Amino acid sequence: MPPLSRRRFVDRIVTSSVAGTLVPSLLGADAAGATGAAAGSKGGMRIAAFRWDVTPPIGHSLCGGWIKPVSGVDDALEAIGLVLLGAGAPIVVCTVDWTGLLNEAHRAWRCALAEAAGTTPDRVAVHCVHQHNAPLVCPAAAALVAQQRDLPQVFEADFFQRCLEAGRTAVSAALLRARPVTHVAAGSARVEEVASNRRVDRDGSGRLRTMRGSKCVDPALVALPEGVIDPLLRTIAFYDGVTKVAACHSYATHPMSYYGDGRVSSDFCGLARKRRQREEPDCAHLYFTGCAGNIAAGKYNDGTPAARERLTERIYRGIVAAEATLRPTPLRRVTWRTKEVVWQPNPELGRGALRELMDKKSDAIARRMRPAFKLALIERCARGVPFVLGALHLDDLAMLYLPAEPFVDFQLYAQALRPGRAVVVAAYGDGGPWYIPTRAEFPAGGYEVDFAFCAPETEDVLRAAIAELLA
Repeated sequence: MPPLSRRRFVDRIVTSSVAGTLVPSLLGADAAGATGAAAGSKGGMRIAAFRWDVTPPIGHSLCGGWIKPVSGVDDALEAIGLVLLGAGAPIVVCTVDWTGLLNEAHRAWRCALAEAAGTTPDRVAVHCVHQHNAPLVCPAAAALVAQQRDLPQVFEADFFQRCLEAGRTAVSAALLRARPVTHVAAGSARVEEVASNRRVDRDGSGRLRTMRGSKCVDPALVALPEGVIDPLLRTIAFYDGVTKVAACHSYATHPMSYYGDGRVSSDFCGLARKRRQREEPDCAHLYFTGCAGNIAAGKYNDGTPAARERLTERIYRGIVAAEATLRPTPLRRVTWRTKEVVWQPNPELGRGALRELMDKKSDAIARRMRPAFKLALIERCARGVPFVLGALHLDDLAMLYLPAEPFVDFQLYAQALRPGRAVVVAAYGDGGPWYIPTRAEFPAGGYEVDFAFCAPETEDVLRAAIAELLA
């Protein structure tokens, strides 16, 4: 077998023919594979919900350090997850109110939760909601930034470790409260006036002129159409008999109304989820951000507190409407699949030029810090460290777990592969690559292309992986 660093694509999907058997791997704990078990097998399926506080302390960096650090907390940040028991080794799914977990940080979370749940890291999916008044963690980038003595910290290592320890404790405690899961259901509802495509302002040749960001006050940009979005909020829920015990919601939009003021907040998507949680305290509500690399609320958001309230209400209504369409059916089989991929860095990124940008002390802090994240990805690719994609199959329903910030086109592609069957997509897993545009968008330029750390050919690999995970 050639070394990983020489392989552009690692393809190791193996389906177990024995219910409850964990497929061994040639590639170690993160190897791709699939295991399945009948829900009616001995002991049945059980589910354990966990949560813990991950609010950063006063003074902690936000969004990687290039915006104002924590000066206060408007509402707490949480990590929330589920452990599924009874389909081979435990399966863990977790969503975090942070901007991102990148490279080694993402791996550390998966290992910690796996250890607590008694499973392996390849059976753990960890995803960030991607609010910006929240931590962004990449140890490799932080080490590079620390060499520039005048730049702020990317994150505080002690706080990060405390979060990992609290996560282990939360998962261990949750396992003692596991309850049966007998039924599953999927629902969806249209969300009005939240999502809009960021890349609709183009010149005659198709190149991007101006990005319509998370907020927008330019009347001309606001007046442009929504563009390509996924208008549906989707939900998959788990039941113990007739009792709903957990619900996973997903919608594709950047979840920021405003940020940069030092006030920690889960923002409008998190606030909507919390409102629903208060209404149903005995049901664990999880919110995932879908493929939102080119999607934000800019057409409907002027960055004011009133806009945050409106957006919160619209997401909340979408959650309630999607749940109203849930029709539980007996859960008969659960299958977990993973796929490892090794991507190549964007050839436009050069190590020397990136280091020069970091050294340029006359530049803005953000312009000097962001190259460190690009360098971290380049070094990871050179080592051949794969990204792990996953899919949880619940009879005919599927939850797809993807890394980074893929464009919404990948979500629409995944759903088109399974017409008439629910596919709920969670993006913002391992955030190392930052944006993942489609190949066709690279010539159009723009912010998302400038911060796409992987090569245009990434689209081909990602589409192939999605197709196999959902087959």
